[in-house]
Amino acid sequence: MVKINNIILNGAANRPFALDVVFTETGERKPIIVFAHGFKGFKDWGHWEAIGEAFAKAGFVFVKFNFSHNGVTIEKPLDFADLEAFGQNNYMKEIVDIGVVTDWLFEQKDIPETEIDSTKITVIGHSRGGPIAILKGLRDERITSVITWASVHQLDYWYNEQLIEQWRKDGVWNILNGRTKQQMPLYFQLYESTIENKDWLDVQAALTQLDKPLLILHGSDDPAVPVFAAEQLHSWKKDAKMYIIEGANHVFGGSHPFNDSQLPGHSQELVKQCVSFLRDL
Repeated sequence: MVKINNIILNGAANRPFALDVVFTETGERKPIIVFAHGFKGFKDWGHWEAIGEAFAKAGFVFVKFNFSHNGVTIEKPLDFADLEAFGQNNYMKEIVDIGVVTDWLFEQKDIPETEIDSTKITVIGHSRGGPIAILKGLRDERITSVITWASVHQLDYWYNEQLIEQWRKDGVWNILNGRTKQQMPLYFQLYESTIENKDWLDVQAALTQLDKPLLILHGSDDPAVPVFAAEQLHSWKKDAKMYIIEGANHVFGGSHPFNDSQLPGHSQELVKQCVSFLRDL
């Protein structure tokens, strides 16, 4: 198995971010999976590395990356060491970042041409990364299919008038990170950017136009994003495939740090469903 870690690219607002690749060297071209993490996530969280290895064993090139403004840094990839960057993040920046990764796939020299099939690119988005994957998948012809894991169904679902007014007044809304106990800032520019680009960021409209294969995966016991979100996504694209993993939580049994020798059962099922879906395309 070949691993190439921490390739540095320049993302939105010219901010650098890191990218990892894993694949099994066979001399045969393999489909590509690009994995986009969710809110308060990062590429080295928990069992994402082990999941990438599972996809590599199944015959895929697996690419995972940090969104440029997710709060981690090149020097400290496991810590939210730059909360200013986190506060300046928005959905349009994340869409730019996926575009940078996709561009890199066609320009890179790190993976031999004999190992990579750039005509088959799937974007997987976890949680808040789900809509980002859908929105980019609609507008980038190089992306051939989309998969969501425990995805939210819209990007402005948590806005309400009282919150917005207080947010506007304060200029910042702090979110507690339950794991690190950090107060993580969201600057009001996030709301402004969302409103300015509301047509571009309309997940329902995007799904009604998406003419590419879509797989929606969700855990039945997800405490963070209810199964309703998956059902809503499916209602907007009825030819999508939806599969609910019974008993699975928001991260499909994973944890951070992850030190187990094998993937949790729910994550194994997650990978199995993705591989089956992609092999049938």
